[in-house]
Amino acid sequence: MGWTDERVELLKRLWTEGLSASQIADKLGGVSRNAVIGKVHRLKLESRAKSPDVAAPVAERPASPHLKEVESIEMVQPARFVSAQSVSARSMPRTLGATALKMEPEEVTEVIAEPQRQSGEVVPIARKLSLVQLTESTCKWPVGDPLKPGFHFCGNGSNESSPYCEYHASLAFQPASERRRVR
Repeated sequence: MGWTDERVELLKRLWTEGLSASQIADKLGGVSRNAVIGKVHRLKLESRAKSPDVAAPVAERPASPHLKEVESIEMVQPARFVSAQSVSARSMPRTLGATALKMEPEEVTEVIAEPQRQSGEVVPIARKLSLVQLTESTCKWPVGDPLKPGFHFCGNGSNESSPYCEYHASLAFQPASERRRVR
């Protein structure tokens, strides 16, 4: 159903009376709530968004008699080898109830250990090939950060069954028992 002059006047009157868009749509019939909102917007009728001074005051709840004020206690964190920062004390609120043991997550810097090299193991010297220089018979082990200029691939000879040279294949394809021990 279209917007006739009578329907527009009824819309304006109902809007100024404070009815919601859904209620106006029901009274008009044949239009949706979104159609009413769109027409109100196009007519540039006064917005009814509640301002903070007009909003109804919220009743304050009385404090529960069994809750106590939160105290602050000083906690010292143990020293860690992860960072070179000095150990600092911080104030932690003492809580009651279900959140008594809730702790804020700590930032942990993960240190990735280099693989243990066996004594007498020889690390091959990389040929430092770029991506376009790689072939099916060269080692495709990436070395360095791909976003830095010194990034390259190992480039040493590889077996037909592996994309890596013997040394990098031993790093990439560890037996399951060794993987469990490293974790």
